[in-house]
Amino acid sequence: MKKLLLVAHEAQQNKTAIKELRQELKDLTAVVQRLAYEIHRVRENEANEREKMALRLENELLKFERRLP
Repeated sequence: MKKLLLVAHEAQQNKTAIKELRQELKDLTAVVQRLAYEIHRVRENEANEREKMALRLENELLKFERRLP
């Protein structure tokens, strides 16, 4: 009878631990998804900034060329 109660108690502890681990996994998954989104956003911003700089450079070169005789 003691072994049966012990097994039942351990099973309940395992269920609780599994529930906590599942929640932790959900939380970690959410963090990883947020990080992936932020990395993607930063890369897009960097690409946009490079494009803006290239366009500014092109504009300055065109202005310079117009001043040449």
